[in-house]
Amino acid sequence: MEPLPMALLFVIPFLLLLRIISRFRKKTFPPGPKGLPIIGNMMMMEQLTHRGLAKLAQKYGGIFHLKMGYLHIVAISNPEMARQVLQVQDNIFSNRPATIAISYLTYNRADMAFAHYGPFWRQMRKLCVMKLFSRKRDESWESVRDEVEKLVRAVSANTGKTVNVGELIFNLTKNITYRAAFGSSSQEGQDEFIKILQEFSKLFGAFNIADCIPWLGWVDPQGLNSRLENARHALDKFIDTIIDDHIQKRKTNVNGGAGGYYGPDMVDELLAFYSEEAQVNESEDLNSIRVTRDNIKAIIMDVMFGGTETVASAIEWALTELMRSPEDMKRVQRELEESRVMINAWAIGRDKKSWEDAESFKPRRFMKEGMPDFKGSNFEFIPFGSGRRSCPGMQLGLYTLDLAVAHLLHCFTWELPDGMKRSELDMSDVFGLTAPRATRLYAVPKNRL
Repeated sequence: MEPLPMALLFVIPFLLLLRIISRFRKKTFPPGPKGLPIIGNMMMMEQLTHRGLAKLAQKYGGIFHLKMGYLHIVAISNPEMARQVLQVQDNIFSNRPATIAISYLTYNRADMAFAHYGPFWRQMRKLCVMKLFSRKRDESWESVRDEVEKLVRAVSANTGKTVNVGELIFNLTKNITYRAAFGSSSQEGQDEFIKILQEFSKLFGAFNIADCIPWLGWVDPQGLNSRLENARHALDKFIDTIIDDHIQKRKTNVNGGAGGYYGPDMVDELLAFYSEEAQVNESEDLNSIRVTRDNIKAIIMDVMFGGTETVASAIEWALTELMRSPEDMKRVQRELEESRVMINAWAIGRDKKSWEDAESFKPRRFMKEGMPDFKGSNFEFIPFGSGRRSCPGMQLGLYTLDLAVAHLLHCFTWELPDGMKRSELDMSDVFGLTAPRATRLYAVPKNRL
């Protein structure tokens, strides 16, 4: 036998053995719950909600480790570690992980929220910040004021009766975001799109075993692949029709026709940069950016997710907490008579080292000088994130929340229905993209003006 093949007989098994040993060699990770071989902590899935992770943090500390199949996860649960990740070393952590569902439904990360950090993401963010979510545009959007006025009229027509506050608030944010994105208030179109949005939300939040154990992906034991294909096909059909309609209206408008063109909405703004093939470059010139249909569809989904349920949940939770604390509601209403001031809802981060009586709803704490704000510089309270990946739609979200809560509290006094006690209010939430209330808030409005 030749020397080289003979040597390979010994070298190849040795290298394979080294590879196996290196894969199973214990790596240094933060402390965390002990897992089982291969599957790790996957049996704990039901515990890994935002509340469950907070309980684990009490046991293992502000940074702890979980192993989900082949996937290693490090959970951050205090301001000090959040500062390290989001500010001090944010260049290392700028990429966002994406599940199989997210990658597929965002057209392989063609959006801004989940795009890989780099030139493409920088251009998408610049486009969103300067065109879709600029402060000048937010404050000029008549749709926000129109929809809040409709909400007040709807509540006023039912004073003294029990109303589904959660449903009213969701419809408010849905209408605002839909009008901003598509320039239409058609209920028929909204209903169809909300069904698509709800299916996307379920798929985004669904546990897919293939995310943790990739070689099970081809088996698809949960039947998610067909649902993913159907969901994206429905979105393609819906938004492609809207894009084609906008393109035709732009042509009609350019040609001087009277085609009912009322732009610009978000689709119009994005179409100004439309190209069959995306062009990525490092130019600082906004006009050099080019986006494809997939980019437009993916960015619109970012807007709809970020602007609908997140804002609706924040408003509903704020009103719920204020109804549990009549003194704070009266204080807010007194302030509203003099000026429109938004008292922040209880912070998502209730770290006991950062907040006195952290589990209690005390909006007056934010009135003290030097208290943390929500814009991303203070890591005790980061509802919009921080650093490179902070929410670009913060201004629109705050504008909607401020206007809605201010009007609802200024125009009405709110009481619980059927003699319900404040202590009986259901304060549970549902784990998901936005942690909404588990049950809709029902309340009885009474005119104050």
